[in-house]
Amino acid sequence: MKIALIGYGKMGKAIEEIALQRNHEIVLKIDINNIDQFTKENLSNADAAIEFTSPHTAFGNVSKLLEFGVPVVSGSTGWFHRLEEAKELSKTLNGSMICASNFSVGVNLFFELNKKLASLMHPHQEYNVSLEEIHHTAKKDAPSGTAITLAEQIMEVYTEKQKWVNDTSPAEDELLITSKRMDPAPGTHIITYASEIDDIAITHTAHSRKGFALGAVLAAEYIADKKGWFTMKEVLGL
Repeated sequence: MKIALIGYGKMGKAIEEIALQRNHEIVLKIDINNIDQFTKENLSNADAAIEFTSPHTAFGNVSKLLEFGVPVVSGSTGWFHRLEEAKELSKTLNGSMICASNFSVGVNLFFELNKKLASLMHPHQEYNVSLEEIHHTAKKDAPSGTAITLAEQIMEVYTEKQKWVNDTSPAEDELLITSKRMDPAPGTHIITYASEIDDIAITHTAHSRKGFALGAVLAAEYIADKKGWFTMKEVLGL
């Protein structure tokens, strides 16, 4: 298939490597140096576009791709307050899109484990739940989109938690996410249930960007011939 890359930083290059290994063709690469080439004409022969940019540009990029009629895979985070707008636009334009806070196959399995553990732990109120995420210093948003997804999954079970808070002392009805930035750190997420007697924790640690890149390419393969809004659960058959 023919893939356009919107965003050609470290993630874009990792995606390109995986896509070429899987015998796909990269027909367009857009970054800040050639934004003028981000046109409908240049995207006309792309089967799908994979967008990894920044929190400030992601919604605009996604909107343009949907308007151009190109199936979109978006891995940018920090813009999910506009996610419902993107969903509505996709529906209006009969477009196709997959948006995920994390495309890693391992992380998406971790999401399922997180939900299961939360349901097991909730009856045992002696345990206090909290999250920690660690990323490289170049990451622009905090907490990470993955951490927010994990927190929202926990709060679906822990309905007494009204919201998550970042790097501050939580109230009884708040779920704490602690964010740390250090190099090198592709990404670590830890959910801990702590009591006076013992702690129970699950951890996902990314060793490189290859897991994210592979998941994004799998998503592009999945969505290329489909219409609608999809998630990695459909891609991975979870």
